[in-house]
Amino acid sequence: MDILCSFKGCCSQSTGLSSSEEGRGKCLQGHVRVAYGFSLVKGKANHPMEDYHVAKFSQAKGHDLALFAIFDGHLGDKVPLYLQKHLFNNILREEEFWTHTDKAISKAYEKTDNAILSHNPELGRGGSTAVTAILVDGRKLWIANVGDSRGILATSKEVVQVTVDHEPNVERGDIETRGGFVSNMPGDVPRVNGQLAVSRAFGDKSLKSHLSSDPDIRSFNITADTELLILASDGIWKVINNQEAVDIAKKFKDPHAAAKQLAAEALERDSKDDISCIVVRFKPK
Repeated sequence: MDILCSFKGCCSQSTGLSSSEEGRGKCLQGHVRVAYGFSLVKGKANHPMEDYHVAKFSQAKGHDLALFAIFDGHLGDKVPLYLQKHLFNNILREEEFWTHTDKAISKAYEKTDNAILSHNPELGRGGSTAVTAILVDGRKLWIANVGDSRGILATSKEVVQVTVDHEPNVERGDIETRGGFVSNMPGDVPRVNGQLAVSRAFGDKSLKSHLSSDPDIRSFNITADTELLILASDGIWKVINNQEAVDIAKKFKDPHAAAKQLAAEALERDSKDDISCIVVRFKPK
């Protein structure tokens, strides 16, 4: 049985289109009003959309949850689609989730990656980055990521990148220790074994011995100063920096409108990759 279920007091809606998807939702959690909006737009590459997302309100063991994620696939959409269906369920099934949340998230990431690899070639040879956010009772926010899908948290005082971009050059030592190498071809980004432009990912069976799926995990308390959370794939971050993204999002009270504008701005700046963006706005009751 699906561990996630909707509950009263919240609403959400989405609209699926052939080349884009968008939607919104809002809810009262504890003393915080939480509203989100998302926008996904297919890039200019000649392949199907490879970005997937999760944006929903749920309950588990009497706790109110808000679940948000961006999954940016490569070499096909099967791995990000699998993550969309299974990763949060796997996290919340971990017995330690309510006592040692960081350990539970790490274990669930590992188990999910192992499940993906065990299904190969059913899931194909591709992989996916991930950035996930779990808000518990409107108070505690847990952020985890592998790859270069990024999370930004904005308060009234500062803008904080709450994820780590896992780049091959930065983690070259770990890759070489595992027997791999990092290419630096002129005119191209650094790549693991000349192929993958991130050093951590789900899937990618042919490269797995040289890659990690260990997430970086951070937690934050939601306070009266917390304003925005932005999760997005690198289709955004290749052309918009952290401060610019927050400045654009803050212009809109409606997070759905903010997400749409961020996607539109990325397109205007000639981002060629698939674009996916979730904007979450926090407001004290």
